[in-house]
Amino acid sequence: MDGREPVANAAPAALQLSGVTKTFTKRAVDNLNLTIQPGEFYALLGPNGAGKTTTLRMIAGLMKPDAGRISIFGIDALADPIAAKRITAWLPDEPMLYDKLTPLEYLEFIAGLWEVEPALAQKRSAELIEILELGPHRHTRCEGFSRGMKQKVALAGALVHEPRLIMLDEPLTGLDAAIARQVKDLLAARVKAGATIILTTHILEVAERLSNRIGIVKNGRLVGEGTMDELRTRFGGSGSSLEDVFLAVTANDTAKEAA
Repeated sequence: MDGREPVANAAPAALQLSGVTKTFTKRAVDNLNLTIQPGEFYALLGPNGAGKTTTLRMIAGLMKPDAGRISIFGIDALADPIAAKRITAWLPDEPMLYDKLTPLEYLEFIAGLWEVEPALAQKRSAELIEILELGPHRHTRCEGFSRGMKQKVALAGALVHEPRLIMLDEPLTGLDAAIARQVKDLLAARVKAGATIILTTHILEVAERLSNRIGIVKNGRLVGEGTMDELRTRFGGSGSSLEDVFLAVTANDTAKEAA
């Protein structure tokens, strides 16, 4: 022994992808390596067909990669998918609800699937309904709701078990300004409380404003990553917007995978 104190093990990453690959008729995700730390708000951006949604589906356990590893807070998501799913939430771009249920019934049903204790489920459901201003509709069946209302109920359902990793695929698409603000405020509050969020969006101003770090994928590979300042330094200039950076990265067919 050299007398030095042992170094404590670092906390596991909130998400780590190592060599993740998925092929359909063509390769959708190509040897993707990605690390996101606890408490980060991470925007995963890319043109249509870049592999964003496929990546999130694999992280959520809805699809198996052809190769590679997925770790969520140190849990091997492929070897122990149930444990991984218990601490994650997935909100697709199209809200999926049981239309015959009311928002309150839906939230209590989803909480029951996650084995949240009934009294706690009721408390969390009531809080989410209040935050998202669903109170006047808590006993109304979801079948008649607008897209924005359904999106709010689906978001509440994704959060009711208080996941540590939250994945959102285009959550603001089709929402009016008031509802979009409610959703953004709720997400910011979740990050402040310690959750980790991965967001895909084509609204680059939202990504620039909300995220701590940004990853840009193209053809299933990570071709740019960093804070906004880091991306400006590498791909743009001091006054570059995220749109400028995004266009510079994705227009470059010879862009190399991000370090």
